[in-house]
Amino acid sequence: MANVCPITKKGSRVGGGYSNRTRATQFNPTGMVRKYPNLQKKKIYIPELKKHVRLTLSTDAIKTINKKGAYAVLKKAGLI
Repeated sequence: MANVCPITKKGSRVGGGYSNRTRATQFNPTGMVRKYPNLQKKKIYIPELKKHVRLTLSTDAIKTINKKGAYAVLKKAGLI
């Protein structure tokens, strides 16, 4: 399974590049670094379906579920 949140679609990104000192003096790349999202395994209870669902979600998605409710968020994302 890929490291992608099914609700927010957050995945890994490539960061890094050149420091300002390198830009000013000579070409010496600092290298690229892959940065991963903060994904958590979470077991969520959906009262409308009377079921538990285990998902790997970003912390942003967990906050959204706490605010708007599990059923509404998962239905909008197409997981239910």
